[in-house]
Amino acid sequence: MSASRDQSAVRPVDRRPVHASITEEQISDLVDRFYDRVWSDARLGPIFSARLENSRAAHLAKMKSFWSSVLLRTGAYTGKPVPAHVSLEDVQSADFERWLSIFRPVAYDAFSSEAAPLVIETAERIASSLWLAMFGNPFSSPPDWRKSGLQQEKQA
Repeated sequence: MSASRDQSAVRPVDRRPVHASITEEQISDLVDRFYDRVWSDARLGPIFSARLENSRAAHLAKMKSFWSSVLLRTGAYTGKPVPAHVSLEDVQSADFERWLSIFRPVAYDAFSSEAAPLVIETAERIASSLWLAMFGNPFSSPPDWRKSGLQQEKQA
């Protein structure tokens, strides 16, 4: 294989943030506020508490690193979210929509009106990936998170 063809097969890594206005402080605020709501949620709270109650601070630090990597494209996060989520036996398919219904308003509070939809779109892609890993099969598609999110916004 020629060198020029070999180089063309490699896609350059895009290290630009999802939106230029996103900061580490906003990400920290998003994670803190979001998980405060998740831990107090009647459905999701017990799932998180059972698994993470003794390591809540460590989980928040890990999530801040994760979201920094995703939104600012820092590459700081090196964990493996799929195996961690697949092992959660109490999670049901509908819990993903619940997670997103909590995430969306927090994202709108934490980020600018231009950045928030991009952050939410990113969260919806992540939810789809995790949903497929946990509940999918070769013939299934994840729920349409955008459709359910738009319905939720209309009701608010």
